[in-house]
Amino acid sequence: MKVYLIKDTCIVNEGQRIFGDVLIKNGRIEKIGSAIQPEGNFVEIIGKDKILVPGAIDDQVHFREPGLTHKANIYTEAKAAVAGGVTSFMEMPNTNPPAFTHELLEEKYEIAKRSSLGNYSFYMGTSNTNLEEVLKTNKRKNDICGVKIFMGSSTGNLLVDNSLTLDKIFAGSELLIATHCEEESIIKANLQQLKQVKAILEPSDHPIIRNEEACFESSFKAIQFAKKHNSRLHILHISTAKELQLFTNMIPLEEKRITAEVCVHHLHFTSDDYARLGNQIKCNPAIKAPENRKALWEALLDDRLDLIATDHAPHTWQEKQEDYEHAHAGLPLVQHSLSLMLHYVNEGKISLEKTVEKMSHAVARCFQIKDRGFIREGYYADLVLVNMNQPNTVSKENILYKCGWSPLEGFRFPASITHTFVNGHLVYGNGVFDESQMGQRMQFQR
Repeated sequence: MKVYLIKDTCIVNEGQRIFGDVLIKNGRIEKIGSAIQPEGNFVEIIGKDKILVPGAIDDQVHFREPGLTHKANIYTEAKAAVAGGVTSFMEMPNTNPPAFTHELLEEKYEIAKRSSLGNYSFYMGTSNTNLEEVLKTNKRKNDICGVKIFMGSSTGNLLVDNSLTLDKIFAGSELLIATHCEEESIIKANLQQLKQVKAILEPSDHPIIRNEEACFESSFKAIQFAKKHNSRLHILHISTAKELQLFTNMIPLEEKRITAEVCVHHLHFTSDDYARLGNQIKCNPAIKAPENRKALWEALLDDRLDLIATDHAPHTWQEKQEDYEHAHAGLPLVQHSLSLMLHYVNEGKISLEKTVEKMSHAVARCFQIKDRGFIREGYYADLVLVNMNQPNTVSKENILYKCGWSPLEGFRFPASITHTFVNGHLVYGNGVFDESQMGQRMQFQR
């Protein structure tokens, strides 16, 4: 494995900026300092006028393999991720077949071992009938990221709506429980009510059907289960101002038993964008009215919301062109999440240090990831160099998702990711990939 010296760069890490060098050796950060002079052969990368940040860790992606590979696969989406500065990901169980058993879960790990350029972990899926398999994860708490519960509608039989089953999962699971919270009964009632007054539904109806109340009631229910059993609960993709009263910033992240995530599309888009983008931004939970986005930003900055993710969920262009009721819900985002947040850094909405905290440090702390998420000596060299003065525009020519489209097409970012290291391997440098080394299975310290 090559030795790399990143020379004279601005290192953004743990709330501060320092200027210096980083030596990468045997897949890890060997030394951080100034005027480092390595012995033997090494590759020098000039970091002057760039910033060095820890690779982003995305705790919520859908890479569609196995079974849905006409939309995406682990190879294509992990490649898009590392080009965008995301060095590690945690992938969801709603594939075909769903990851309802440990055998199926391990099959996904084997696919990633062969084909993922980024580091990976996979959630165990839950249904109303696989409680025994779910609880087996307790013996594997250091090599599985968590258990996923869909408390709102999803594909196949991933919806868990049996209260007795939910109670047993929250009572028995020793792993982090990640939940998609939308109350199915409210969604169905809203849909039925709207159909009585509208013959044809439109994308702009999506946040009316999947409204604030559906999100709040489901999140509240999940929190009641978690408090009853002192479970480790992580609520995904918070999208409403109303839900924010359920979370606190009064204790350190490491001490929280209940944490929350916000996704980049809920920080960027509002319901005003349906007129322009239609089904392209149809997703669950829905993108809602502007006052929700404003509240989400406030909660992110004051630490009621703990981390930033994407819920990367690619569908083919054809699947998004169906009429509203049949168009698939989800957006492809993992290639552009860090760039989008750097746009908001440039706008003065969030600091660079806070962005690194929410996309790297906090994810590592929240999931207790071993030796990742920080620029520290001895940690894996998952590192990203960014040129903050090199704009780039999203176009069909540079989109790497297998689906080939993005709701951000035409958007001009102020910065560019120039280099991405995964486990000390320069997998992406100035637009060129080196696919000679795959990522690793993430480990956890629990």
